[in-house]
Amino acid sequence: MPSAVPHALEFLSLQPRVRDLLATAVTQGKLSHAYLFVGAPGSGKTETALALAECVVCPQGGDDTCDECLRVKHGTHPDVKFLSPASATGYLVSQVRDLIADVSLVPVRAKRKVYVLEQVGLLRGAAANALLKTIEEPPEGVMFILVARTVAAVMPTVASRCQQVPFQVVSSESAEKSVELDSGVTGFEARVALAVAGTPTRAKEFLASPERRQVRRLMVRAIGQLARDDSWDVLCSARDLVHRIRVAAGVEADDRKLSRDAAVKEETRRRTKDQEDFYTSSGLRRVEDTVKRELTARERSSMMEALAAAESLLRDVLVRCEGIDEPIVNDDVADVVDRLASITSTSGVLAALDAVRAAADDIAHNVTPQLALEAMLLCIKEALTCPPSSR
Repeated sequence: MPSAVPHALEFLSLQPRVRDLLATAVTQGKLSHAYLFVGAPGSGKTETALALAECVVCPQGGDDTCDECLRVKHGTHPDVKFLSPASATGYLVSQVRDLIADVSLVPVRAKRKVYVLEQVGLLRGAAANALLKTIEEPPEGVMFILVARTVAAVMPTVASRCQQVPFQVVSSESAEKSVELDSGVTGFEARVALAVAGTPTRAKEFLASPERRQVRRLMVRAIGQLARDDSWDVLCSARDLVHRIRVAAGVEADDRKLSRDAAVKEETRRRTKDQEDFYTSSGLRRVEDTVKRELTARERSSMMEALAAAESLLRDVLVRCEGIDEPIVNDDVADVVDRLASITSTSGVLAALDAVRAAADDIAHNVTPQLALEAMLLCIKEALTCPPSSR
């Protein structure tokens, strides 16, 4: 282990090899121009990418508390760009062209720039070819961090231009203990947070967010009351869920007065505050387009968290239906789990779980979130053999 680990990387206690590799590169000034982070979902790749970005743009090498680090954490640092596929089929050539144009610009605040690309397995064809030379020979002071599940999923020509950093699968016991120690919660609370958020780091953020915890409570309530809800009630539940999901993602205001367009303009103003002289009109439009994509990604991420809460609840119902002698995850709503298990069967729960997966697939293919949730809740109601009701 290096003698000094930057504060931004200290959270990587469950990935010691990754932590030591990156800490050594940071402290010795031997960072690569391009990294490829690979590992299973829940291993902390994206969190590590942003932590490394903190180390790159922070004057103190990642102290995790300065204005530069906080801007990276909040996604507002102008020299740290986070990209994800703009379509369900992958990255668009126009995305890559915008990225290449941005790479050629000098940093706004820091001495270096960092580009984090999620789901690089979906960077293929013309889009990948357009980026190859830039990844291989980026301008001085530019770093790329690519994130994927496996090396095999990434085009060989892209993977060969990056230093590969493998992430280990984190055991559920280790993850739970980490969340318990860092957040001061009980075992079932840690298990719920991990089931909903996926990784220890995100689980800790989930526990610290009243808005995200409220989304989970609303999802549990929506599913728990399906037996007595009619179709109109289900549609209202879906509407309320979507609103709370957007509030948690920062896409809407709690009082619903802030529209999505207003949120985009407000976020664009925040990102360019005191830096207007650095931007041309076309540059401001690019910032606004980036904000739109990021808000969409945040909303989608929050939607997936809500669906994970639904899936976790239904898995507990399945445990009860099968009579498996093991603790359920959602112990705080055991009454809801038992009530649902009493009105359904194993086949019904499996069909309900299929409805959740179908909703996730719909959202990944850009189906309107409210429509996806409405369809999911109605399908779950039918699958659990909840008796129909009408006004």
